[in-house]
Amino acid sequence: MTDYIRKILDARVYDVAVESPLDPMPRLSARLKRPVLLKREDLQAVFSFKLRGAYNKMSGLSPEQLARGIVCASAGNHAQGVALGAQRLKARAVIVMPRTTPAIKVDACRARGAEVVLHGDTFDEALEEARRREAADGMTFLHPFDDPDVIAGQGTIGMEIMSRHPAPIEAIFVPIGGGGLAAGIATFVKYLRPQTKVFGVEPDDAACMKAALDANEPVTLPSVGLFAEGVAVRRAGDETFRLCRQHLDGVVTVDTDAMCAAVKDIFDDTRAVSEPSGALALAGAKLWAAQNGGTGTLVAVSSGANLNFDRLRHIAERAEIGEQREVLLGVTIPEKPGAYRAFIAALGPRAITEFNYRHAEGAQAHIFVGVNLPGGVPEKHELIAALSGSGYGVQDLSDNEMAKVHIRYMVGGRASGLPDERLYRFQFPERPGALMKFLDRLGEDFDITLFHYRNHGADYGRVLAGISVPEAERARFDAAIEALGYPCVDETGNPAYRLFLGNGTAA
Repeated sequence: MTDYIRKILDARVYDVAVESPLDPMPRLSARLKRPVLLKREDLQAVFSFKLRGAYNKMSGLSPEQLARGIVCASAGNHAQGVALGAQRLKARAVIVMPRTTPAIKVDACRARGAEVVLHGDTFDEALEEARRREAADGMTFLHPFDDPDVIAGQGTIGMEIMSRHPAPIEAIFVPIGGGGLAAGIATFVKYLRPQTKVFGVEPDDAACMKAALDANEPVTLPSVGLFAEGVAVRRAGDETFRLCRQHLDGVVTVDTDAMCAAVKDIFDDTRAVSEPSGALALAGAKLWAAQNGGTGTLVAVSSGANLNFDRLRHIAERAEIGEQREVLLGVTIPEKPGAYRAFIAALGPRAITEFNYRHAEGAQAHIFVGVNLPGGVPEKHELIAALSGSGYGVQDLSDNEMAKVHIRYMVGGRASGLPDERLYRFQFPERPGALMKFLDRLGEDFDITLFHYRNHGADYGRVLAGISVPEAERARFDAAIEALGYPCVDETGNPAYRLFLGNGTAA
């Protein structure tokens, strides 16, 4: 341990890194009823902590090694640290990245002059190719985590946490891919303050360090999930395993929804947008706090912010479920006029976040509905019990991955026997009661045959509704819609509707 402490204290990281702040998270702290601090490694020049270990290793290479060039394998953040270090040291860098690496990370490496090779679908496949090039071309291989100098560079984060927060810290949470960051931080923290707990955090579908600790040796996982690609490593390092086994207090695993919720927490408190692996530690801290209670200070390392913008759609969809403040339900209701309104009334004053329905032949209809739950899990159980007690068939789909990713967008299809169906696109005010006002205005004279709504965080909701309007009732229906006052567009002639949902074919 003493050798590593010396290495950490002597690490050359501040040629390229800054001492990142330890920011309070007031909103999350209030919810957890304990102080929560975020170590902001997303503020580094490459938006990740990885430049610390990479540069510390590279700065110790001989001129001959630098002249032969550097090769590495990385899912993105280590690569950017190597690219920056090579640019600073005027060395050639060849970086092998999985084809699944977000474009933002690939482009950032190329912008710093690195030669990027896309190979394989996982980090381990990229690692094999990097090792092959090391042997074939005589380049110096720079491991992303299983190297003492890299571990020492990452350990400077632990040193900074200790110096910036001299008061007691109950626990520090660190994301784990291969384990270099956790090994470095835990080694330093346990040397200086052995009473402070240090936990690694991994996705439950990429928990290579937990598997290694359980087996008492590094093991190779058959596969890993790629949602948090920054930590998608199948096998922990030998040296990182040795240090983590000695110094970590345990490993916490979390699911995709928990990471999405943590991304939202970071945004709410800092206005920063984290990548999934960057929010991993905070997700673990929240889970641990919920399971263990207490009031002591928690620190989570925000390890990176290299996120493709288009991934925000998926993260936003899953964040509320991850916070357990939204429930997704499959509900069976009678297929008859008035049943739709009765079901909405049964939900009470709760805000509806999503509603998917299509008319079906037969006596029963099936609805996919999302409901906001300020009261969390207890309120979910209360709602399901109330609906079941009212005679509705209810299934909780909140943990059903296929339902969340696919089925919610596929509810519906063509429906026969609806000659009077008209399709309208509405803008509802985004407030409780807006849907009930709509139903009250229609009354029971006009049957709803299709309904789709999803909360998008705006001040108005976008609604697509199919309504059975006989020709003789068209004037009365138009008057009811006008009196409602919601902006409305008649989409009955829209070719997309006619092709996928209506009775005819697209014009």
